[in-house]
Amino acid sequence: MANILIVDDSPTEIHVLKTMLEKNGFAVSSASSGEEGIQKAKSEKPDLILMDVVMPGMNGFQASREITTNPDTSNIPVIIVSTKNQETDKLWGLRQGAKDYITKPAKEKDLIGKINSLLGN
Repeated sequence: MANILIVDDSPTEIHVLKTMLEKNGFAVSSASSGEEGIQKAKSEKPDLILMDVVMPGMNGFQASREITTNPDTSNIPVIIVSTKNQETDKLWGLRQGAKDYITKPAKEKDLIGKINSLLGN
């Protein structure tokens, strides 16, 4: 069973994503800030990370860059899940090392499809 880390400052968003993922057979953990997400990425070594962008303190672009450039966590794929839906946001997210970008609200079929594709399922 793949373990997925959700990094989002919204308890509601974490709940929605967690419910979707668990229904599809994934184990889920969460972090409520970019800083906490980086720490959990290092300690838990999840199979994949879903990263929000707009968070207090370190934003999701910064956290994604830190995770994808750190040798300890660079092999963990990051999917950005954000309300920011401009093409420039998507391009910037991918330049920070994210493997994909989904705008909120995430559609279950799209999200699970992208996760399975990145995990090779």
